[in-house]
Amino acid sequence: MSEAAGIYARESDYLDRCVQVGIAGDRVLSVSFPASLATDADTEHPLLDRLFEYLAGAPDEFDDIELALTIPTDQRAVLDAVRELAYGDQTTVEQLARQIPTLDADDDRDHVRTALDENPIPILIPDHRVRDGPSAAPPKIEQKLRSLEGL
Repeated sequence: MSEAAGIYARESDYLDRCVQVGIAGDRVLSVSFPASLATDADTEHPLLDRLFEYLAGAPDEFDDIELALTIPTDQRAVLDAVRELAYGDQTTVEQLARQIPTLDADDDRDHVRTALDENPIPILIPDHRVRDGPSAAPPKIEQKLRSLEGL
């Protein structure tokens, strides 16, 4: 990306909200969905272009985007596993817990749910693909993302 650090945002007719990304150098720090544009947000960024193409129905894995996750290591393992979910695929909280060697599928489901709920970068870390888990995106946006991917 090699863009300056900043906040970039655009209004999305599909989501009925704004899509806002926080970027520092080559890494994405956050994705959020505010009701209105931040006054200091720039509307032009290549990642916003890609996000809006995705919202228009163009599949994108976003796996080439560098992320700056500042979360505990155990939550990162969950989010790394979620990031591996392909466009149009879904999983469950239990399946995620089974996939992570440091977790017990029977005892650590709440840990998985916490990581999903605190995901700082929804869409790029597609927590909407976990059908029985929370999403960091607001519920209406989560449903639109699931619908977009046929989930």
